[in-house]
Amino acid sequence: MQSIILSHVTDFDGWRSAARGLALRGIPPQDVVWSVEEASDLFAQAEPAAPVSGAFSVPRALVEMAETAIQARDPERFALLYALIWRAHRGEKHIVEDAADPLVARVVRLAQAVRRDTHKMRAFLRFREVHAESTVRYVGWFEPDHYIVEANAPFFVRRFATMTWSILTPYRSAHWDGETLRLAAGARREEVPDDDRLEAYWRAYFASIFNPARLKIAAMTSEMPKKYWRNLPEAAAIPELVRHARERTEAMVERPVVSSERAARVRPQPAQAAPGGLQALAAEASGCRLCGLYKHATQTVFGEGPFDARLMLVGEQPGDQEDLAGRPFVGPAGQMLDRVLAEAGVPRATVYVTNAVKHFKFEPRGKRRIHATPDASEIELCRFWLDQEREIIKPVVTVLLGASAARAVLGRPVTISRERGRRIALPGGVAMVTVHPSFLLRLPDESSRAREYAAMVTDLRTAYAWLG
Repeated sequence: MQSIILSHVTDFDGWRSAARGLALRGIPPQDVVWSVEEASDLFAQAEPAAPVSGAFSVPRALVEMAETAIQARDPERFALLYALIWRAHRGEKHIVEDAADPLVARVVRLAQAVRRDTHKMRAFLRFREVHAESTVRYVGWFEPDHYIVEANAPFFVRRFATMTWSILTPYRSAHWDGETLRLAAGARREEVPDDDRLEAYWRAYFASIFNPARLKIAAMTSEMPKKYWRNLPEAAAIPELVRHARERTEAMVERPVVSSERAARVRPQPAQAAPGGLQALAAEASGCRLCGLYKHATQTVFGEGPFDARLMLVGEQPGDQEDLAGRPFVGPAGQMLDRVLAEAGVPRATVYVTNAVKHFKFEPRGKRRIHATPDASEIELCRFWLDQEREIIKPVVTVLLGASAARAVLGRPVTISRERGRRIALPGGVAMVTVHPSFLLRLPDESSRAREYAAMVTDLRTAYAWLG
């Protein structure tokens, strides 16, 4: 029996090095015991540091899944991930694509739980001011379900680079002094002061964005557990806002609009028969602040279509008209997509359409807003919403319209010309990569437009045929 001792609960580098050495020496998963130094067996022997030679290669998708799943609060996570490495190293190169495999399904669930916890931390953490002599420090308390502090601390460094802050959690703390990030032991809730000069700000901010017409008490309590509520200063304002929600809604209805045409452009239409889970997700996404795109966009543009759709189309991001209307694919690219779907014989009403990024990214040029491609970090942050959409819809076939959509779903850079039209396995279904309909609009001449239009029709017709 081989005992491996890792230095801390999210020691990915140590786990990866040990897993590589074990696999190259042919040590099967059942002969390995994994533990962490902070609570390990005193008589266990650490994995020798001497390198082991030999060819070792596993899919990048497996490595990325392991980087996320290793943060899960599951004592068996190290063993589960090594079992995947062992099988991939011994020939099952595409194991992560087999969603029906019990081991893969369990690790996928761990990774999804970590991503959900990551979103909660980024959305619900609040800082309080702490004054010490002539300095001000901001302290935040959070109770994660998983070991996510180490992986998320750099996000808060980028977001609050000019502040001096500490994030305290029961198992680990992160401290930033403006130059250096330091990780330390966990803390107690009592170490965060109750007096907060920012509390008035958070209450006022929440009251200003509170929309009584969208009030869903059940969704609020199910999507945001009460353990987060008690750490949010603005939560104290909720009972009063709820008490007067009906009056505020009636006042909103009585307000005149500039014109019925303008109101029709900017008011989102209701989703088609969406279940509570999808409606709650769309409501939560409407207040997304994970990246800075919300600051200039008009609104979040969520997906729409039947909640039981077997075919899902994923684009890059909303455009100018989508940003105003609050609906995906209603502008020129959407009209082109409708033409392609019609010619391919795909009923548009049966398709769920969404985007990898939910806010419009653009560059102002005079009075115009020119599309700007979202970067990798924006795609990755917004992937949280897309993953949950896919989890609720459970499409059999997912068509990825362009490189940004492909990156969001597949988790890696994609060259369209190399992977276009190929059947790609996904957990619970398959995917196809094709061009975005806006690509057809940008082509310089009629002959190339006709050629690429026909190719996209073929792609959509093939994807629809995969439904059986």
